Amino acid sequence: MFGTITINRPELKVKDLETYQEFYCGLCRALGKENGLTAHLTLTYDMAFLAMLLTDLYDVPTAFPKGCCPVRPWKICRKAENSCVAYAADMNVLLSYYNLADDWKDDRNVKALALARTLRPAVKRIRRDYPRQARAVTQYMQKLRQCEAGRSTDLDLAAGLTGEMLGEIFVYREDVWESRLRNLGFYLGKFVYLIDAWQDREEDAESGSYNPWAGQTKEEARQILTMMMSGACRSFEQLPLLEYADILRNILYSGIWSRFESSTNRKRGNVP
Repeated sequence: MFGTITINRPELKVKDLETYQEFYCGLCRALGKENGLTAHLTLTYDMAFLAMLLTDLYDVPTAFPKGCCPVRPWKICRKAENSCVAYAADMNVLLSYYNLADDWKDDRNVKALALARTLRPAVKRIRRDYPRQARAVTQYMQKLRQCEAGRSTDLDLAAGLTGEMLGEIFVYREDVWESRLRNLGFYLGKFVYLIDAWQDREEDAESGSYNPWAGQTKEEARQILTMMMSGACRSFEQLPLLEYADILRNILYSGIWSRFESSTNRKRGNVP
């Protein structure tokens, strides 16, 4: 389910692409610094979006120190460093841990289990520091498993569970922006779940796995997904964002659709 909230790279200005990369690299650095070296393996685009969003919204002072890339040590890059990046890194670990645990339960994926075990000390700290968010994720995993076991064809049910969980993750502080951030996360979460299910629908049909899409056409799916993103963008545009607004809009209005378009093109034979 990870990796959906990303940029449309060709449509970004060079300076904006560099800024986005600084936050992505900053998130990677924060993952390793706070949670151990193996946490680098959980890095996702989704939480880079959250780090930029919160940094801009709260006008958080940000340092951009240079350092070596942990994956490519010969590469020197600038990395965004602030409290919002650190928060996004913790949420990245929290979500990844439960996703890995779910992979172990479903498929007996030994690699997922091994990585999850290395994250346990970090997750214990995150649960203590962010009990509301941790509770939202654990309850979400339980409810989602029940939903999938019931094989509900109600698109709004499973997607809504994901939306509720991500809404809590997006609420960094319980303040004046709480409701708008929660709504943004809610609709984004619904979109992310449905995009993931749409991309997997044929494979799930062959394996007999649960998938809420039941016979909808591409155009019907696009209409449903567009409604989800309309809700997300409406909440986004109500936030006083300035410094990174162009990058964030690139993600919400364009980049986030890349998985839907790529899966459609692949079925047409347009993508190798």
